[in-house]
Amino acid sequence: MTDDDLVLEFSPPLIALLLAAERSKGVPLTEEEVLGVRDDATCIRLPRSLAAAMAEQRGYADLDPERCWEQWQAVRTRLSD
Repeated sequence: MTDDDLVLEFSPPLIALLLAAERSKGVPLTEEEVLGVRDDATCIRLPRSLAAAMAEQRGYADLDPERCWEQWQAVRTRLSD
């Protein structure tokens, strides 16, 4: 793996999309809903180095799309306050 490998980058970040969906629903999203948001989200492939620079600029790393349910469960309570 190099800095020039291509990675998926969601726009807007997946965390922001999930937070907005959960706030709109008013209760925690189900796994099916989280995966649906992920699957319907817009993403592009960027060089790993550019994706890392974007994460640094926004102040947080986005969720891994392959592990988004587990990662969302770990961060959602901190973000929903």
